[in-house]
Amino acid sequence: MDINALKRFARTTRLWMIDQVTTQLDRVLAGEVVAQRAPSGAITALKAAIEKNREDVIEQAACTWFNRFTALRFMDVMGLTSPPVVSPAMRATSPSAHDGHEEAYRQHVLQACHEWHDRMPFLFAKPGDYSDLLMPAGLLAPDGFIARLCTVMTEAACQHVEIIGWLYQFYISGKKDAVFAGLKRNIRITPANIPAATQLFTPHWIVRYLVENSLGRLWLRNRPHSKLAAKMAYYIAPQAPEAGFVPLSRPEDLRLCDPACGAGHMLTYSFDLLYEIYAEAGHAPQQIPRLILTHNLTGIEIDAQAGALAAFALMMKAATRLGRERFLHLQLQPNIVVMRNVTFTPAEVKNPL
Repeated sequence: MDINALKRFARTTRLWMIDQVTTQLDRVLAGEVVAQRAPSGAITALKAAIEKNREDVIEQAACTWFNRFTALRFMDVMGLTSPPVVSPAMRATSPSAHDGHEEAYRQHVLQACHEWHDRMPFLFAKPGDYSDLLMPAGLLAPDGFIARLCTVMTEAACQHVEIIGWLYQFYISGKKDAVFAGLKRNIRITPANIPAATQLFTPHWIVRYLVENSLGRLWLRNRPHSKLAAKMAYYIAPQAPEAGFVPLSRPEDLRLCDPACGAGHMLTYSFDLLYEIYAEAGHAPQQIPRLILTHNLTGIEIDAQAGALAAFALMMKAATRLGRERFLHLQLQPNIVVMRNVTFTPAEVKNPL
């Protein structure tokens, strides 16, 4: 995974997304064709939202569409979408043909988002949501967004669901820089900017160290003859026998909560380790993802966008293990709790750790 390429792509794309969403918003408010085809309720909801805070509506819609496109691209590579949604597109041979192709593609993307709403409502909206009105245009240019997205989200890069979280981290890094620059000019941080100001993603080796020496360690204390330690490269075995640990009789009794889960990197590795634990305990492979999502993992986050990506990442972990057909019948949602209306003192924002 080329981290530098992801960073360059995400940071430049944020500016493009915001510009595109702003243009789409202006077209809707001007009563152009895109608005005339939309449900009246969506336009009413959009107008009410921008009366409260136009800038936040634009920022959130731009980020939402960025996350949806990266998620759809990841699912394309996994073979979950049929037909694919975000893949190298055929280019039109004339401006008029290109315009028709763009509109057809827009409808294809919206249909896919609506179809995935029931399975993943935390990321994809149902028909009539005002975010449909703000979907960026000009996606299929030869050097446009879809082409560039597919260049960085290669099949090799998409072997790791963490790519979704890294892209989001780099996407909001520009906003984070602006927020901290504002602090130097005594500009207060608004509640909407707190997630960007406090977002800090954990490197994978630290994730493994923490999970293996907590979740893994607890399982080994209860199962001294377990072979799990051989699969944990960052596990540090105790030098002497340990007493006073929590007794567990089955994998379902393990509980892990990440109180600041971000895009779910801690949770996705915990999923992998729990899978090994359930397999060692003799559970059928097709039952394990459901058991993990039902019993073992909870994430808490103040950033709704990051929380949605954490839930998506866990769903993709389940899909990887189950395959497409079994995954489509998985009627279950990850336990991700988004804490709203959270406030911090200036000192806490400047020193989030």
